[in-house]
Amino acid sequence: MEDDTLLAHAGRHPFENHGIVNPPVYHASTVLFPSFDAFRNAASATVRYGRRGTPTSFALADAVSVLERAHGTVLAPSGLGAITTVLLGCTKAGDHVLVTDSTYAPTRQFMDNVLARFGVSVTYYDPLIGAGIAALIQDNTTVVWTETPGSQTFEMQDIPAIVAATHARGAVVITDNTWGAGYYYRPLEQGVDISVQAATKYIVGHSDVMMGTVACNEATFERVEATWGYLGHMPGPDDMYLALRGLRTMGARLDRHHESGLAIARWLEERPEVTRVMHPGLESDPGHALWKRDFTGASGLFGFVLNGERSEAVAAMLDGMKYFGMGYSWGGFESLLIPTWPQRVRTATIWDQPGQTFRIHVGLEDPKDLIADLEAGLERFNAAL
Repeated sequence: MEDDTLLAHAGRHPFENHGIVNPPVYHASTVLFPSFDAFRNAASATVRYGRRGTPTSFALADAVSVLERAHGTVLAPSGLGAITTVLLGCTKAGDHVLVTDSTYAPTRQFMDNVLARFGVSVTYYDPLIGAGIAALIQDNTTVVWTETPGSQTFEMQDIPAIVAATHARGAVVITDNTWGAGYYYRPLEQGVDISVQAATKYIVGHSDVMMGTVACNEATFERVEATWGYLGHMPGPDDMYLALRGLRTMGARLDRHHESGLAIARWLEERPEVTRVMHPGLESDPGHALWKRDFTGASGLFGFVLNGERSEAVAAMLDGMKYFGMGYSWGGFESLLIPTWPQRVRTATIWDQPGQTFRIHVGLEDPKDLIADLEAGLERFNAAL
């Protein structure tokens, strides 16, 4: 089955629901059992309590499992909820975790402020380490956390090399796959054990739902599912329905994000104010070969650096934007542009690129309008330097 056909049909069983195309939305807490014997064997029932799953949640989890080529998927009420669930499920007191230095900042905050309290030690590593990760793996290392491309600076990681070195020592590899969305990148096919997504981004796609997914291989699913059950991380049914709706159009949306994002990245490369564009889909990007090997496309999120960092100039540029909004998150239909400071969230590597760094999300607007908006913004930036 081709990917776009998969997105249209995965998780749907219309003739189990009177022929209705979309899975129904079950608002449920209490689930009744028809007999004492059924109640006594509730643990083996597919539907037994709202928090443990309904046909709505099963439809979304099954669809994500098909998308990610996973054995099973659990859902969380946010991307960070998915991250914390899987980390708690794969670690215990006394364990050691390796984390890419380019990771999503809230992942680092959870490692440093929660896992550390529970006796889990963390070492941050250069995202470009590749097979060299073997030198950092300790006897008590249980997890190697990856993210490709990395947050804010978009380094590509050599995931197959990291997987080989990690599995040789019996540890688990987890990838934050939000950028690739399971559509342009399938880490489990490269030997990764668990793929985590902030489904808030491209699966939902409309900036109106918080959602996280944890797609696991067979070896890891049982313990992750158990931890998920202990934590009670069940999203609301209406949010799951909207995530399913977003999933159906994700392929069409991502193709537009891919094309428009690359067009604007190439335009920025030609601007004299821009000293660097961080987009692995560009031939000039240091990670391009890895991206071309492992990915089938690029999302609309990337970074760039301007040749100045005077706050007045940054404000003049951003405050006058017509189509680019300033806001956290990304992956929706709207374009976003925010300044970033990668040097503040690095410990294993140094970010010393001069100038102001930006993160841009190219939405579904016409690229000509977005380029005109950026061009006017750069003119304001230059005038205020």
